Amino acid sequence: MASRIQNSKEVYPEKEIQLRLKHQFPHWSLEDGSICRTYKTGDWRATLMLVNAVGHIAEAAFHHPDIELSYASLKVKLKTHSAKGVTNKDFELAKKIEEIVLWRPGEETGALSGLPDDPRYRYVEYD
Repeated sequence: MASRIQNSKEVYPEKEIQLRLKHQFPHWSLEDGSICRTYKTGDWRATLMLVNAVGHIAEAAFHHPDIELSYASLKVKLKTHSAKGVTNKDFELAKKIEEIVLWRPGEETGALSGLPDDPRYRYVEYD
């Protein structure tokens, strides 16, 4: 789905946000002017690992989400505060967060095998 919006400060209209979420980010939603996703985790320790990963990605991108965390979940809310809405920066950061948080090395070739198939080691619920 191509967008006419190229500028990182240009705000998407709600209809275009909804279309983009539907086609590219099906687990994200639009809430109160932000694109949002809740990740389910196994426990508090897992939630902290995820919030630190998201924090690292966001800080490296110099784009800062609103984050809500609880014992077994992490909610990420993205909008460009300076533009007062959702821009390309938000969609690009959402894509990068999805790539990192949902990465499963056991499903690809290489030396990294991923976590054992044991509930004690699971920390995020994969889609």
